[in-house]
Amino acid sequence: MSLLKTRKVKDKIFKGTVIVFAVLSTIPLLLILFYLAKEGVTAVNWDFLTSLPKPVGEAGGGIANAIIGTFVLIIIASVVAIPLGISIGIYLSEFRKHKFAYYVRLGVDILQGTPSIVIGMIAYLWIVRQMGTFSALSGGIALSIMMLPIIVTTTEETLKLLPHSLKESAFALGAPYYSTVLRIILPAALNGIVTGIVLSIARIAGETAPLLFTAFGSPFMNLDITQPISSLPHMIFIYSTSPYNEFHSLAWGASFILILLVLVMNISAKLLAKKWKVNF
Repeated sequence: MSLLKTRKVKDKIFKGTVIVFAVLSTIPLLLILFYLAKEGVTAVNWDFLTSLPKPVGEAGGGIANAIIGTFVLIIIASVVAIPLGISIGIYLSEFRKHKFAYYVRLGVDILQGTPSIVIGMIAYLWIVRQMGTFSALSGGIALSIMMLPIIVTTTEETLKLLPHSLKESAFALGAPYYSTVLRIILPAALNGIVTGIVLSIARIAGETAPLLFTAFGSPFMNLDITQPISSLPHMIFIYSTSPYNEFHSLAWGASFILILLVLVMNISAKLLAKKWKVNF
């Protein structure tokens, strides 16, 4: 009996310890959100969201160029990474037993662990030096490389969850292989793939290091993808390291907007995954 009581006590201590650590793990996030809200909300207003930055010494100014630039970079990255990532995910799912698939999967895993600043340096050598200028295009391609592993992994894992009977039924009706994949397999897995795409966008939305070597930043509203472009992460970096208090206020406000953007994307991805019962 005493042994049973001892085990129950140990179980309670273990459960209590796990709960305490779980609660403690949320404290850093709550503190970050609290401090960003405290410092950033006061800087956010309509003028802040719709106007361009002003020169040093002038009051006011906003981050409209950085907001638009962030979405431009995300669009470029998505255009490059989404079709390529889905294609690779299909290959890894359909030919998972091939030897080459093993090396492709290994390469994707290594790419996912590659530091973002290294990807930025490579994009600088591949694109910026060849074009002779920093540009939104080079920044978008650098971010697309970071998106790629997440899209590949989620696509592959989602396709693996589909019943094999879907493919067999299509073949039994005489459907060719390409039509089976494009019209039956992919639509059935679309929900999970979209969830992975949202997660990958949330992953790159706050990246700064690659943009220092590629997009570089601009104080103007620029939609030309062959020219430098501003972004929220880059603006936060530049303004937070500035000696001027006006720029510090802009940095806090931009940080608040960026964290809201990332939170919305992550929460949306989780809700979509829960709705469609996708587990990653």
